[in-house]
Amino acid sequence: MKILVPTKRVPDPDQRIRIAASGQAIEEDELPFVVNPFDAIAIEEALRIRDENRAGADKVEVVAVGIGGEAYEKELRTAMAMGADRALLVECDTAPDPWNVARILLAVVEREQCELILMGKQAVDDDSNQAGQFLAALLDWPQATFASKIGFDAGRVHVTRETDMGIETVSMELPAVITADLRLNEPRYASLPAIMKAKRKPVDRVPCAELGVVIEPRVRILEMEPLVSKRNCVQVSSTAELVAKLRDEAGVL
Repeated sequence: MKILVPTKRVPDPDQRIRIAASGQAIEEDELPFVVNPFDAIAIEEALRIRDENRAGADKVEVVAVGIGGEAYEKELRTAMAMGADRALLVECDTAPDPWNVARILLAVVEREQCELILMGKQAVDDDSNQAGQFLAALLDWPQATFASKIGFDAGRVHVTRETDMGIETVSMELPAVITADLRLNEPRYASLPAIMKAKRKPVDRVPCAELGVVIEPRVRILEMEPLVSKRNCVQVSSTAELVAKLRDEAGVL
């Protein structure tokens, strides 16, 4: 079985983000980038599935995929340092919106002939939460979003999902698309020897045009602005005073 793990290169969420002078992008100079945290969870889950099936007859291969420019290679090597078997970079000069990401991934799936797609439920930079659903629709594959547990039995995959209404378990036949939620697992840290080894591994490259995909933008950023969370710390002397302030000043009661 081949597991495809799409990944996105995102600004380090622990760093301060500044808006560029144009007001339509962020300032990337000296800004560190990382693998999207939800995609790191998807990589970890794919590795666990592979490790659990090492003794089985069905060999599992984990392929990490990224869409972007030259700078993307570092994040793909992080995926290989975690344990991914291969990495594929789809060379694309523009940052595609979720619809075009799904179209590119559709071409990659047809090229790689994978049986399972594991990806983060959303990227922490735009929070779109759309690429996985678009991809499943284009492939006409069953999908399970917001996965917090994944198991296999009798050729089917069972996924526990976290929904607004509670916990839901679904069962699907492969091939399928699964998007990972926060509580699916805790991603491993890549060891220094693994990082050094990953630096020597080749990263497969394929131009977006070679996949037959022409980017058709569906989303245009009009304006970006930073938001600042302001808090006023007020000490109260009693519970009654606290309730009064919450009711009369904060308006939450």
